[in-house]
Amino acid sequence: MVLITEEMVRSRSEHNNCEIFSLEEVSLHQQNIERIEHIDRWCRELKILYLQNNLIPKIESVSRLKKLEYLNLALNNIELIENLEGCESLQKLDLTVNFVGQVSSVESLRSNLHLRELFLVGNPCTEFEGYRQYVVASLPQLKWLDGKEIGRSERIRAGQGLEEVRRRIKQQEQEYLKKRRKEKEESNKDKLDDKVLTDKKKPGFDGRWYTDINNTVPEPEGNEENPKVEQSEKETASLSSVEKDKEFWEKPCAFTPESRLEAHQHQEDMKKKKQRGKEKKPKAPRTLITPEGRVMNVNEAKDEEDKNMLVLDLEVYRHMDTSLMDVDIQPVYARVTIKGKIFQLVLPTEVQPDSSTAKRSQTTGHLVLTMPKAQGEIKPAKTASRPSKSSQCTSEEKIRKDGGTEHLEVDPSKHSVVDFANIVPRTTTTRGGPLEISRKQHPSATEDFTFSDGFVDDPDVPPLI
Repeated sequence: MVLITEEMVRSRSEHNNCEIFSLEEVSLHQQNIERIEHIDRWCRELKILYLQNNLIPKIESVSRLKKLEYLNLALNNIELIENLEGCESLQKLDLTVNFVGQVSSVESLRSNLHLRELFLVGNPCTEFEGYRQYVVASLPQLKWLDGKEIGRSERIRAGQGLEEVRRRIKQQEQEYLKKRRKEKEESNKDKLDDKVLTDKKKPGFDGRWYTDINNTVPEPEGNEENPKVEQSEKETASLSSVEKDKEFWEKPCAFTPESRLEAHQHQEDMKKKKQRGKEKKPKAPRTLITPEGRVMNVNEAKDEEDKNMLVLDLEVYRHMDTSLMDVDIQPVYARVTIKGKIFQLVLPTEVQPDSSTAKRSQTTGHLVLTMPKAQGEIKPAKTASRPSKSSQCTSEEKIRKDGGTEHLEVDPSKHSVVDFANIVPRTTTTRGGPLEISRKQHPSATEDFTFSDGFVDDPDVPPLI
């Protein structure tokens, strides 16, 4: 049974800083509430109250809400309009799709002088002959009924012949109440039959005690008087859960509060079954090492032959804390425990645990285990080599291939070091200066042209201006 609690109300008052004493509007719809309580004491300032789509059978605990203007109780199990006299400011009342069969109970709303709108669509009383005329005549303050405006002419017509309308309404109410009593008796009988069928399946129903767990419970004897009942029970037991659910919804039933409660209970049972199916059962502990000492394989590792080592890359969540991981590397297997979940694999070759490393990628968060092999020569990584000009092998390469000894070359003539001192040739200086140098470079100039005062005409030198 779901009741209104303080936590429920406070969680829906975030717009009011979670304060409920000054709350003016609260929504408690679709909460499977089966009773109204505490609202009139906790929220005295309420103006709007939403309680639609619940399992409320009776209007109560709202008479102290003097400032309440709008009350929504649609899609509930209300059968009588009552306990609203204290809501002095009530302007709108919504009772859509309930089970109000006593239309005369609307007369209790006469004291609500500010009531302007009333919704009774989907209730059994709306099928009564003279329903609208009776409600309009009984509540003169109403302006809207079931979403339709009440005009002046309609109000005048409703007052004419009101006594005859009341008489017919009372007769229909009596017939409805008889029908309701019959529906309740049938509902109680069905519940009792279902309980008996359930008890028959339990051990000890025949009055005997079954204390020996090794003995099986004897099957109940067949129903000789009514074999059809026995056959139907067997057929029902053989149906799967899906078929039972389909059979339940396709079964015709009357529109009553009991049928709505039964449908709600069926939905809750189906939800519980689904939750049970989704619940993870505790897994049995994995056999990592057999009693004979054999280590079981769980996954395979990546073997990098070029680097002569094994590399294991585990995809771990990027933001998972490293403290939640535990790595154990042994010569023949590796084990990683992540948040209590074990990952273990047998290695194809023996490795060196002391030289192994465990690192996490800063970009992906993966856990990478690098495990050097214990046997064999560590091979260098392959690098791209430049192609040689000639395909013939040198003597040193032949010696290396043949497995002979290799000697270092120490011949000074083979020493090829750049002489930085001879990069620029040195020039000798002369006493004649630059003219003497130019004369030596161009001897023909001195033979063809001779001037006085020791001047030599050089064709390569431009004339002075």
